[in-house]
This record gives sequence, C-alpha cells and structure tokens, in this order.
Amino acid sequence: MRPFGIWANALGPDTPYLMKSTISQSLYYAKVLLFGEYGIMEDSMGLSIPYEHFQGQFKKGVLDSEASRASNQNLREFAGYLKGLAAELVDLDHERLAKDLEQGLQFESNIPQGFGVGSSGALVAAVYEHYARNLEEVSTLTQNPEAIQSLKGRLGLMESFFHGRSSGMDPLICYLRIPMLIDRNRRLGQVALPSESITGKGAIFLLSTGQPRQTQPLVSIFLEKLKHDGFRQMIRQEFNEYNNECIKAFLSGKPGPLFQNLRALSHLVLQHFQPMIPDSFRAVWQQGIDSGVYYLKLCGSGGGGYLLGFTKDLEQTQSMLDGHELRVVHRF
Repeated sequence: MRPFGIWANALGPDTPYLMKSTISQSLYYAKVLLFGEYGIMEDSMGLSIPYEHFQGQFKKGVLDSEASRASNQNLREFAGYLKGLAAELVDLDHERLAKDLEQGLQFESNIPQGFGVGSSGALVAAVYEHYARNLEEVSTLTQNPEAIQSLKGRLGLMESFFHGRSSGMDPLICYLRIPMLIDRNRRLGQVALPSESITGKGAIFLLSTGQPRQTQPLVSIFLEKLKHDGFRQMIRQEFNEYNNECIKAFLSGKPGPLFQNLRALSHLVLQHFQPMIPDSFRAVWQQGIDSGVYYLKLCGSGGGGYLLGFTKDLEQTQSMLDGHELRVVHRF
C-alpha cells in the first residue's frame, strides 16, 4: 500500500483538531468489516460499519514537515492516477484538485495504514466528496439502491490505485458514514445495528498484531486458491453459510446462534486461510476456539494489521489476552 496520510496518532476520538481544514470541516472515519471478508467476492453477505475512533481530514497550508510533504506528494501521485480515469466513469474536478495540491493539500489522519480499517477508503471518500462533480445528497443515495451500487463502483475504481483491485465497499462506508449490508443478491442498503450497551459483558473488538500488511498480495493468494475446486466449494458453501448466519444472528440480537456460527467460522478460517493469519497469532486464535471465551476472524484481508474478535465476556478476554492491544468496537 502506498502511504498517503500524515500520522497523528496522538489524536483520539474525543480530541478536537486544532487546525480545521480550509476546504472543509468534514471528518472521514475508519471502517470495520464485521463480516464478509473474502466471501463477498463469492456472493456471501457482508456487513460493514464506520468506526469513529480513527478519522482523517483534509487541510491546506505550508508543508513544514516530512510527513506533510510526503502526504502532499502521494496525493499528487493519486491525482495523476485519477486523471487517467475516464470522465464518464469518475467525473472529478482535476483542475481544482491540482490547484489545492499547489496550495499544500494534505490528508491528516490517525487511521493506521495497512491494518484493515480503511485508511485508503477514508482518503478516497474525502477526494470524491470534495472534487466529484454533481454530487448527490447522502439522504437521496440511501433511498436508491442502484445509485449506491453505482457509487460503490466509482469509488472502487478510485481505490484500485492502492490495492490493484477494490470492491469499493471501504470508501463507500467512509463516504456515507452509515452501516451497510450487502445481501446475497449483491444489493446494498443501510441497516440498523443492535443497540449498544456500554456496560455489556459481550463485545466486538480489534486485536492488533502490531504489524501492517499489504492487501494486494493477499487478495492474489485468495484468487489463486479459488482456482481449486475444493477451496472454492468450501467458500461457497460452508464459509458463506456460517458468515451469513452470523450476520442474521447479530442483527437480530441473538447471541446464541451468533457465537455458535462464529466458532465454526473462526475454525474454518484457521484451517483454510493460513497465509492470512500471522504465525505468532495462531495459538491465540486457537485458544479462543478451545476456550469458547472469544473467537477471532480476519479484519479485511488479514496478514497482519488488526484481527477482529467477538466475546461473550470482555473482562475475561482482556485477561486472557493480557499484553495485547485491544480496541472495543461495539458492546452488547
């Protein structure tokens, strides 16, 4: 993945930005794909949500640091790629973007790059919202499944600069800033999540592996494995079934079926997605399955970055994973 943001890791979700962008006050949040990693390429359901703990925004000004100069330069490279896209596919105001780059445009972000939480998606969403011609109101888009699908395609073309191939789902979530469900017919729509309980024992969490990864090589591995009948059949049948049942149970607020299917899904991924699970975390992954206290799955393409965890007992999980970095996404 190409770097493009200014790192601002000291910024937290409740920390205001001291310098607001002169071109917009908009913040672009990270995203978490709760379910559907890899399977959405083979017609499984998918569920993705914005994650406000990490965020980014544009700013303009003097490029007075190595980070700001790197961000501006990489935005220039991205702009060059975008200019090569046909206007009938992605219609952007390239002249205004070039002018802003000359005026020190940069993307300030605390979204970790290479961790599977949409760092490139946030940037793509920002560029599209600021420089696309004839933008539709988000409220209008969410009422039109065909318009959402079309937007997802345009954003996917843009994000392909970073990954070689993109479904467009990540930048779509970052742009709309709402949870989205992909059903089995590939239709996209807004979805309501179960009510969150800040004191709930159960939780969805991110587990940091401490190492960034690149998406494109992992997607290539997956596509190569799909050429084998056994693997392809496993994805289309077992993987998709467990994945889809997890989504239904989660959205219906049914923890019993959710964790039953999570256990099966976690075990299946550990068996068949070895290249996507860092060696040092396979024992941690197995520990969750054996104990039944928590279950891990991939967060995005895997290979490093964050793993995604589900637990019935957050306190016990934190004790079992002492020494590892956990970030709570949703409590129930």
